[in-house]
Amino acid sequence: MSESAGAVVKNEGESVSGVFRERLSVPWWGWPLPLLAGVLLAAEIHMGFPGVRSWLPYVVVVPLVALLVWRMGALRVEVRDGELHVGDAHVPLELLGEVETFTAKTKRKAMGPHLDPAAFVAHRGWIGPMLRVRLEDPQDPTPYWQFSTRDAERLAEVLRAARAR
Repeated sequence: MSESAGAVVKNEGESVSGVFRERLSVPWWGWPLPLLAGVLLAAEIHMGFPGVRSWLPYVVVVPLVALLVWRMGALRVEVRDGELHVGDAHVPLELLGEVETFTAKTKRKAMGPHLDPAAFVAHRGWIGPMLRVRLEDPQDPTPYWQFSTRDAERLAEVLRAARAR
């Protein structure tokens, strides 16, 4: 699911208060296969053991698989406190340059032959849109950040408004 807050742009005095918050997670259709694999693994461990050892693998393995799917699929994208946060990484808005949006169809080239190996990438395959934000920090070897977001156009607006300030 995605939770997001909108951008508020005020023309008076060039004050921009952009807030964007989104949590990307694995959709419902991404859960059954890993959970089934966890149940099968628990069944293999359980085979032939009576008593406590028969149900213990299910209690341990299946929740562990659920935790791994939830944790590996979760990504927060936020603009707050004058910084862009993508997962655990963050960069001040003053250091952001050009902002490009990609649709589900155009991101294939951006993720393929046109991807710089030094770029910061936070890609979630089940999310269609993607954003590329160039960095204007001469001390940072990372040329740009490229990351998935469900509402790329709105986030691009917030970042462009912050850059225009």
